[in-house]
Amino acid sequence: MLTQTLRALERDGLVNRTVYPTVPPRVEYGLTELGVEAGRLTSAIGAWAVEHAQQVLAARQDFDDQVATAPEPVR
Repeated sequence: MLTQTLRALERDGLVNRTVYPTVPPRVEYGLTELGVEAGRLTSAIGAWAVEHAQQVLAARQDFDDQVATAPEPVR
């Protein structure tokens, strides 16, 4: 699974793969400029999620409370 993921990232241009002709074979992966940029964006989304986690949890609780106390529809 790891190999498939790394190959997909390589295909997308996010990582470079370097193979060294040694015994046993050695392979190194590194981020491309595109990969570094994607990492920055991902980090920004993660930071936003951490900063707003309590608001999201409060909104979920408010929603669940409203659904739990909503009257049943008349049939």
